[in-house]
Amino acid sequence: MLKQTRVLLMLLLTSMLVLLGCGAPAGAVTPAREDDIVAVTFDYQKQSGYASNQFAVWVEDANGKLVKTLYATQFTVNGGYEKRPDAIPVWVKQSGLAQGTAQDAVSGATPKSGSLRYVWDLTDQSGARVPDGTYTYYVEGTLRWKNHVLFSGEITLDGEAATSTATGTYTYAASDEQAALTDDAPEHNMIQNVVATYLPPAQP
Repeated sequence: MLKQTRVLLMLLLTSMLVLLGCGAPAGAVTPAREDDIVAVTFDYQKQSGYASNQFAVWVEDANGKLVKTLYATQFTVNGGYEKRPDAIPVWVKQSGLAQGTAQDAVSGATPKSGSLRYVWDLTDQSGARVPDGTYTYYVEGTLRWKNHVLFSGEITLDGEAATSTATGTYTYAASDEQAALTDDAPEHNMIQNVVATYLPPAQP
């Protein structure tokens, strides 16, 4: 009888320890939330056909100097801008790609349609943490040949969480291959709803 009582007491004590959180495995770590970043998100609709679906995402400082490229489509980075000079020309100029500045680390294949997210870890091209202040983020897209869109917005790093909605400027122009697009063209919706969200460091 005494032995059974001891066993019951041990089981009861073990259950209480687990409920109090003392039963977690040694060395277990609670995953930290993703913070001290700026996430740029937007809706992307992949277009059919030729001379479209090129886009880039980057950040500049208050002086208009490139801080960091977050993403650029692989075709343009791999020399496509030489074959098609209308491929995201603003980013090509700002990034120094035409002058030989390597961009392989930020390029990738054209993604599928859906909600896209690109994260800025608040470092510059050399990997150094940037100072607090206001920065401009850009999303440029080549809709079709000479038809482009450039979204831009500002986000302030000051320790306070913030959200910014970018404004898009569309440029429609005719070329030998393509008539000028209009707002009713399917390509107009290639990139939509560009938003940047700043998540400051978590407070201890």
